[in-house]
Amino acid sequence: MQRRIFGLENEYGLISSSAGGRVNISVESALGYLFEKVVSRQRGTNDFLRNGARLYQDTGCHPEYATPECDNALDLTIHDKAGERIIEELLLTAERKLHENGIDCDIFIFKNNTDSVGNTYGCHENYLVERAVNFHKLAEQLIPFFVTRQIFAGAGKVLKTRLGNHYYISQRAQHIYQEISGATTSSRGIINTRDEPHADEEKYRRLHVIVGDSNMSEIATYLKVGTTAIVLAMVEDGFIRKDLALEDPVRAIKEISHDTTCRRKVRLKRGKEFSAIELQREYLELALEYYATAEASPQVSDLLERWQAVLDRLSEDPMLCARELDWVIKKELIHSYMARKGIGFDDRRISMLDLQYHDLRLDKGLYYKLEREAVVERLVTDAEILDAMGNPPADTRAYFRGTCLKKFPDHIYGASWSSVLLDTGEATVKKIPMSEPGRGTRKLVGEVLERSDTVAELLER
Repeated sequence: MQRRIFGLENEYGLISSSAGGRVNISVESALGYLFEKVVSRQRGTNDFLRNGARLYQDTGCHPEYATPECDNALDLTIHDKAGERIIEELLLTAERKLHENGIDCDIFIFKNNTDSVGNTYGCHENYLVERAVNFHKLAEQLIPFFVTRQIFAGAGKVLKTRLGNHYYISQRAQHIYQEISGATTSSRGIINTRDEPHADEEKYRRLHVIVGDSNMSEIATYLKVGTTAIVLAMVEDGFIRKDLALEDPVRAIKEISHDTTCRRKVRLKRGKEFSAIELQREYLELALEYYATAEASPQVSDLLERWQAVLDRLSEDPMLCARELDWVIKKELIHSYMARKGIGFDDRRISMLDLQYHDLRLDKGLYYKLEREAVVERLVTDAEILDAMGNPPADTRAYFRGTCLKKFPDHIYGASWSSVLLDTGEATVKKIPMSEPGRGTRKLVGEVLERSDTVAELLER
């Protein structure tokens, strides 16, 4: 499946706070204010947006944003960032409403994966995979990749232990307990067995990945999903013939996370030991060989080049990636702050700095302060993100869903990933199935939607 359909789900951390003895509100109430704008502009429980994405309240009082389906890593990176800006808009509207109601309270939303008491919330990746591929073979060949991918996809974490504070590469790695599991909130696995493709079930499987961190860096997101898509293509084509299986993947994912030099070796089942960089190079070399005989798009070529360059810099000195990888950017920020303030790693301000890096507000988040100062490398533009806030990607069924929501808002009875329900005023609701995620694109239905001034005209065509 050279054309990969994929998406990201981000669960955001939320805090409501008041200072100076002011009355505070619960997180549940803050979430109610946050979603008030969404509820007021949509019918019933419909939580799909005009850009084809889904916004909803997840278990544990987390706002969650699921990107629309995308068919390339760059579009997915743009729509992931659009989700941040949509959530920020809701936050600012909620704070204004609170103040109008005489409640002087601030809301903070963080794009991270752990809170101060050790709970975790996820960043879930979803990839459509050919049903014919054996699942256990898929898992076997992907697990070493996911275990080691954190060296460029990790978000970094200051973790308090009984021996003091330590800095780790990945936030989610500490919460992984099994190789394969169906759970997402307990006994989490490196590979998740949830298989809801929201598409033709005979043709597709949904690979639900819960092992990754939420990324602020555009480069890290792009590499995370792009390299995974490349490896999946090789797995589907039976191209990975090397035995890279780890002796103990759950232990290895934690050991790699604990080593910010990226030099720690982990043992394979066949007895050899590799560092995370060396294992990633095994996958990269296979990918270079694979695309030497298969046609590579310009974006795949860019991903392969960036993948190799990042591994080269990590091998020489991880701090050379302090413009592009979250865990390295944040580590540099923390060490610079400690040197400036003359404080140690156990100072409580360091944990606050860690959290503020992930504040998604453009005017408060430390990542965005670095972005304004051109300290971090960007991949996309603000104009592209702004466009993605209101418009769906053009090359998947998200285009049809989002355009219908935008053009016929009063006639949308409901929407899901795989269908749109239209209220025509008749006794029965009309259902338009969308079981093929690669269809419903602007190229296929754009003219029909443009020429249809009413729902009835759309259904006739």
